[in-house]
Amino acid sequence: MASSDPFSPSVIPFEVPEHVRAFAEKGVSQARDNYARFKDAAETNNDTIEAVFSVFSNGARQYSAKVMEMTKQAASANLDFAQALVGVKSPSEALELWTSHARNQFEAFTAHTRELAELTQKVAADSAEPIKTNASKIFRPAA
Repeated sequence: MASSDPFSPSVIPFEVPEHVRAFAEKGVSQARDNYARFKDAAETNNDTIEAVFSVFSNGARQYSAKVMEMTKQAASANLDFAQALVGVKSPSEALELWTSHARNQFEAFTAHTRELAELTQKVAADSAEPIKTNASKIFRPAA
């Protein structure tokens, strides 16, 4: 009596030719290799993205701290100016005090702008480093 399974060897006498079997096994092997390479690349890219975000986060923290420090210095200088302005005895003394204060504030603003630009450049360069490292791994010449 025949089996009730429609795919049993007794119902359908079918044998896969050797060249088809070899072709299928080669395809499976290549698929496994490609998957392993893809997985390694994805993990490396995830690590790179995490490193870039870490650098950006630290840079943003430093930038914010620097801006707060600069704001504090400017506020302190303005309060000192206001206090000194209360004690002036003539309009010419007030003008001299105001001119001195404006020059000092402009110099401070220039220095602060330079510091922030340097910090921004440093963060940009530091954040590019993980990307460069990852790119050199991915695009290294074939041996």
